[in-house]
Amino acid sequence: MTTIKITDESFEKDVLKNGKVCVVDFWAEWCGPCRQLTPILEEISTEMSDVVFAKHNIDEQPNAPVKYGVRGIPTMLIFKNGELKGTKVGTTTKSNIVSWIKENL
Repeated sequence: MTTIKITDESFEKDVLKNGKVCVVDFWAEWCGPCRQLTPILEEISTEMSDVVFAKHNIDEQPNAPVKYGVRGIPTMLIFKNGELKGTKVGTTTKSNIVSWIKENL
């Protein structure tokens, strides 16, 4: 599975009500660390097909980041059954992200 692009309008349907574990990456085009994180998340998304990976551009869609208190990017939030389970701020290693996801499954 690859990452999906979500908007403020699709956030509830694609993340909160999809019935799956979902990792949302809040990012921006101009953010260097965000661009470093993208291929890592793409790789993980192909290995963890039971998890939905979504990208939310904070410049194009500013409401959801404000609602969830995103103050810096990249920020990843993990949701399970529509409930926020964890937050990870900044770029990190693939193994660190995978461990974080598994802790929150």
